[in-house]
Amino acid sequence: MQRKTLLTTLLILALPLSAQAHRVWLLPAATVLSGDAPWVTFDAAVSNDVFYFNHHPLQPAAFTATAPDGSEIPLQNTHVGKHRGTFDLQLLQPGTYRVSMASSGLRARWEDENGERHFWPGRGETPAPGDFERKVPRDAKNLEVSRASRRVETWVTAGAPTDSALAPSGDGLEMHAHTHPNDLYSGETARFQFLIDGQPAEGTEVTLIPDGVRYRDSQEEMTFTADAEGFIAVTWPQAGRYWLEAEYQDDRAAAPATTRQGIYVVTLEVLPL
Repeated sequence: MQRKTLLTTLLILALPLSAQAHRVWLLPAATVLSGDAPWVTFDAAVSNDVFYFNHHPLQPAAFTATAPDGSEIPLQNTHVGKHRGTFDLQLLQPGTYRVSMASSGLRARWEDENGERHFWPGRGETPAPGDFERKVPRDAKNLEVSRASRRVETWVTAGAPTDSALAPSGDGLEMHAHTHPNDLYSGETARFQFLIDGQPAEGTEVTLIPDGVRYRDSQEEMTFTADAEGFIAVTWPQAGRYWLEAEYQDDRAAAPATTRQGIYVVTLEVLPL
């Protein structure tokens, strides 16, 4: 479990914060399944285009699957290829499952006496407890410390949707789905609330991109800004799979950080009416 936590932190905190950078995603083969103990396959990758494998895999070991009763269940048939990670999940309980990877931690940058810029943690570095105190000089010139959180997730449902897997953790930037994420239909409107450390994240910038960008001249992205209570409302123009990314930043971080920022990514499937 300790190795898995360190790997998750390394993978997620190493990803760029910019929405213009490579896109991170987790894609289930289906989000609503029926039958006794159905199986669903997941692909996980970082790519130039949404839902196309052309850059770098995400490691299955970074993901956790939570069953409707709150228990963690094992990922099966894990594999890492050149451009994607894959795994299977068997849905032994009826209801909704959350599959996610998440991490948060401090980041710092500063200048030394020669004006050279330094960053912590370094690229590819896995922070250990106490590293911030040991490696970041508190009296450094132009010291900036932020608390960054990142979450990549999706939900899948066996049978009828349930709500237990939708509860936010209260850590970092999250989406509280007031419309069930496995009960979305074209032409209808869904309401999602964005939270930062459990509180409404007013001003969260949200981008939605439908599947199929490889076969279009434009991305056809939709953009939203969360209201004072952290809500956006989305009316789905068509059925299909959607990639949603949300970004948030403010200056209300707990010490020693002075700013906090969050990235949240989720894959949603919209069904035809």
